[in-house]
Amino acid sequence: MAISVLTSVIGHQKHKGWVITDAGWMALSRDRGTASQKVNQGSGLVCNVEGDPLNDLIVSSTNQEHGIISDRSKKDIAWESFGIGSMVRILPNHACATGAMYDRYYIIDGSTEIIDVWHRINGW
Repeated sequence: MAISVLTSVIGHQKHKGWVITDAGWMALSRDRGTASQKVNQGSGLVCNVEGDPLNDLIVSSTNQEHGIISDRSKKDIAWESFGIGSMVRILPNHACATGAMYDRYYIIDGSTEIIDVWHRINGW
């Protein structure tokens, strides 16, 4: 995976089975390229901070500024793992479209420690 987005949990709608994050389509891109594939990943695969996928959790919906995490199998979410302010890592569907929204990239190498910062050069 070429890119991931670290995002904060900002709310819950437990009766709907939703975890709400501060990463919407502006942060993840609107690419739903997996919608027609055998396994639909929504707008991105949800992982823990270290990048390990969290079962069947996906970003099932987005608006401009917010993402909705839900379980594709409709299983109960372990709410204690998604406290307000906690962080999750999203593996988006389209690295290029996602990366284009940022002015810099924080580089990690197999851990959560930032080892470098790459500033983006814009324009053609």
